[in-house]
Amino acid sequence: MSTPILNTKLYVSQPRPNAVLRPCLIERLDEGLCSRLILVSAPAGFGKTTIVSEWVAGCNRLDPEVRPAWLSLDEGDSDPARFLAYLVAAVRTVAPDVGQSVLDMLQSPQPPPTESMLSTLLNEVAALPHGVVLVLDDYHLVDSEPVDRAVAFVLEHLPPQLHLIIATREDPHLPLARWRARGQLTELRAADLRFTPEEAAEFLNRVMGLELSATDVTALEARTEGWIAGLQLAALSIQGRPDAAGFIQAFTGSNRFVLDYLVEEVLERQSQAARSFLLQTSILDTLCGPLCDAVTGQKHGKDTLERLERDNLFVVPLDDDRRWYRYHHLFADVLQAHLLEEQPDQLPALHTRASGWYEENGSRSDAVRHALLAEDFEWAADLIELAGPSVVTGSHTAIWLKWARSLPDELIRARPVLSVWYAYAMLGTGELEAAEARLTDAERWLEPGPGQPPVAVDQEELRSLLATIGVARAYRAHSLGDVPGTVKHAQRVLDLLPEGDHLRREQAIALIAMTYWTSGDLEATDRLFVDCSQRQVAADNILVAISAMSVLPDIRPALGRLRGAVDALTRLLQVVVDHGEPLLPEAADLYRGLGELALEQGDLAAAAAHLLRSKELGDQGEMPVWRWRWHVAQARLLEAKGDLEGALGMFAEAERLFIRTPLPDARPLAALKARIWATQGRLTEALEWARGRGLSVDDDLSYLHEFEHVTLAKVLIARGELEAIGLLERLLQAAEEGGRMGSAIEILVLQALAHHAQGDTSAALAPLERALSLAEPEGYVRVFVSEGPPMARLLEEAASRGVAVESARRLLAAFPSTGPGGDHPSGARDEVKELLSEREIEVLQLIAAGLTNREVAARLYLSLYTIKAHARSIYDKLDAHNRTQAVARARELGILPLL
Repeated sequence: MSTPILNTKLYVSQPRPNAVLRPCLIERLDEGLCSRLILVSAPAGFGKTTIVSEWVAGCNRLDPEVRPAWLSLDEGDSDPARFLAYLVAAVRTVAPDVGQSVLDMLQSPQPPPTESMLSTLLNEVAALPHGVVLVLDDYHLVDSEPVDRAVAFVLEHLPPQLHLIIATREDPHLPLARWRARGQLTELRAADLRFTPEEAAEFLNRVMGLELSATDVTALEARTEGWIAGLQLAALSIQGRPDAAGFIQAFTGSNRFVLDYLVEEVLERQSQAARSFLLQTSILDTLCGPLCDAVTGQKHGKDTLERLERDNLFVVPLDDDRRWYRYHHLFADVLQAHLLEEQPDQLPALHTRASGWYEENGSRSDAVRHALLAEDFEWAADLIELAGPSVVTGSHTAIWLKWARSLPDELIRARPVLSVWYAYAMLGTGELEAAEARLTDAERWLEPGPGQPPVAVDQEELRSLLATIGVARAYRAHSLGDVPGTVKHAQRVLDLLPEGDHLRREQAIALIAMTYWTSGDLEATDRLFVDCSQRQVAADNILVAISAMSVLPDIRPALGRLRGAVDALTRLLQVVVDHGEPLLPEAADLYRGLGELALEQGDLAAAAAHLLRSKELGDQGEMPVWRWRWHVAQARLLEAKGDLEGALGMFAEAERLFIRTPLPDARPLAALKARIWATQGRLTEALEWARGRGLSVDDDLSYLHEFEHVTLAKVLIARGELEAIGLLERLLQAAEEGGRMGSAIEILVLQALAHHAQGDTSAALAPLERALSLAEPEGYVRVFVSEGPPMARLLEEAASRGVAVESARRLLAAFPSTGPGGDHPSGARDEVKELLSEREIEVLQLIAAGLTNREVAARLYLSLYTIKAHARSIYDKLDAHNRTQAVARARELGILPLL
């Protein structure tokens, strides 16, 4: 019967009955209950856990209904899902009815994002009739941005019932400075925790049972600088010595090996069996009887751990049942050093035994870690290969790569399945050249001939190896711009695989669709991706459906079907929502796409809300492609808001994050930056970009370079060069022949501006009128507004001449608040109220009545997130920064009645 792992870290530490009383620190912690966070941060051995456990044991004297919960962390908790599972389990030790739904979510095949699960947990805690004090001990052992973000989210949304304490050796990556400035942080540091001479005397003489003179106590206190662990080590070594004063005199000397000497003294007082147990089990981060038995090859591990605890040998219990323990970290470090010195040949065997135990008990990450420490690379390779499918989903690519890179290269080359997973992981991080070597290693095992058979622990994957390699080669080929190679490899996959192998067949079809996209056949591309998404929805494979649909915001706007893109993404998002809240992190791509589409429609508030939601979801997972694409979308939003330098900075960050993928680079980052330079009047830099790319008005045209040539035309128009008109005529013809009416709209806009810049208004109005007629049904706005005052003047001229009057006036209302002459564009003031939806006006009226966002949500039966999104939209549309300004602006414009 396996030993359960989940509960090993949960305990409410009980203070020792004879501990040193420290009322000043207890009072500081009492006061901290009014803060957002109590942070106890100091180096090892300063009694952080001791003082917190002492305070926790008596915290209900302030409120009898407060219940303490404890979570002792380790390196393994850097995994967000594991951290959240233990966090929920800790809360459930004092509130058993809380968190079961979150634990169920964590066990689902597609767990929701961490933030959403935390929201569920916090809402349940908020409904408790009693308070909860939650201690996160040893937080410094967690090295994970997602976990830091999760803790920050908890602290930012802390319900009144929950109080959080973090004990750590180093400051966590949380917004401490902000909370400190707001008076929301209570801190205990090393200077607060070190023993005073009086406390040192009480500890040494009363707690440890020594009878030291004041001189001896002062000497020890001075030598240790109040460091509690040093005093404890010294006291253990002094016990039973006839010449305590002589020992202390030596201890206070300058010998830098004093602590090693003390530990040796402690160790040498143990029996040989106990000493061997201590050294051999020091390789473990946490200890339980069965695990210790497996590592040492002995029995009675549980009894030994209990005796070590009774003997005060730096063994810390981790649960009330005394099943799991850990060594004091400093003690473990010294034990490991002595093990390495005395029994170096035993280390591999000890780690191998630990690895086997963890694999049998369902903790593969710990099994891999100990296998690598044992340098038992064959066993480690087996485990890492079995974990390979996680690479395809991208859920654990980073940690998997770290494991694989620890293996000897010749071992990986001998394992074709492992080599292919290695290639997949490298492709996912943009390492295309390195991935090729791994694919070659795998392919050579497919060639018939004499020799050893391939090594593979996953025989099913070995049988599908040729198709798996084909998908990887097609992916790599298109990432490098090799369209024929992509088609060859993808078609081979389809020929090899049966109809039932849905995942790999869809991957191959998607890569073929990419080749149509590159060639400019966007209709075929759209059809293949939509069909793929629909099949995956029917098969309940939502992740692949999202991936397929996430390209529509690139394809359909170019086709002139902006509303169709919005509808498709909205429908799929509803499918995702219907699968249950909270949403998958992968839904971030849908929100990113909706944000970009809202931007094209001129709804900056909606775009900002969608991109914010996208970031909230995307930050929950490993999605490098989403990350750089999100930065591009955010940069375009900043550009639309007039923050051109901010946009350039965001584009620079996108360049840093960029990785090569099969997605066609149809809107290169450098071209996007060149457009901003042209807007800023930095035409020299924009021209240098064009020259660097080898662009000219006489180039052969292709879809893949269409955006760059349109950008070149914009730069030439800004310079007043007539040759832009000829280039635009050729671009328009190519776009129309390819059915890319969205591209045609932008080209027509530029044609109109080029003619208007030459003073030929009549010639300008014809392409403008056609652009307006194409744009109006689909709601294109940004393509006009982005051209700034020259377009505003041309629209004013069109309206005055009776050309597309209604369309021109609607677009003028979307320009910034001041028009070409410094006044509001005609009709803009009258249409401000129309910019607010009925729901937004309803929300605004309740805000004006003084209701909080939460109260508005309750009144309208909407979620708090939806109300916040409406509020952000209202602020943006009314050019306000807060609710007071929004209400005042609404009264000024007649949206709300004057007081």
